[in-house]
Amino acid sequence: MDITRIKCATRMSQAVVHGNTVYLAGQVARNAGGENAAAQTRDILASIDALLAEAGTDKSRILSANIWLADMGDFAEMNEVWDAWVSPGNSPARACVQSVLAAPQYTVEIAVIAAK
Repeated sequence: MDITRIKCATRMSQAVVHGNTVYLAGQVARNAGGENAAAQTRDILASIDALLAEAGTDKSRILSANIWLADMGDFAEMNEVWDAWVSPGNSPARACVQSVLAAPQYTVEIAVIAAK
């Protein structure tokens, strides 16, 4: 089976397609770093939509999601944006934990695995 790497750099690829499965790297708010959790979540979900489209799939095909929050106090704010975005009837398996993220301007990070 072929492996396709999307936005491949030295350290990592933003997405990897193997067979009919698409693996996304953890996405952070590149355009909304330092903003509130809702703005960061919207920015991240837009990146996820774009990467999934480039891989030939969409959010209705997401199998699982891992979400990291710098502060669980942002859980409700992030969920409000997530709930409005997730494809109705296609909620993925999901985990959400508190964690120190790679840079202080990021308060949310999301990684997903999707079917093609």
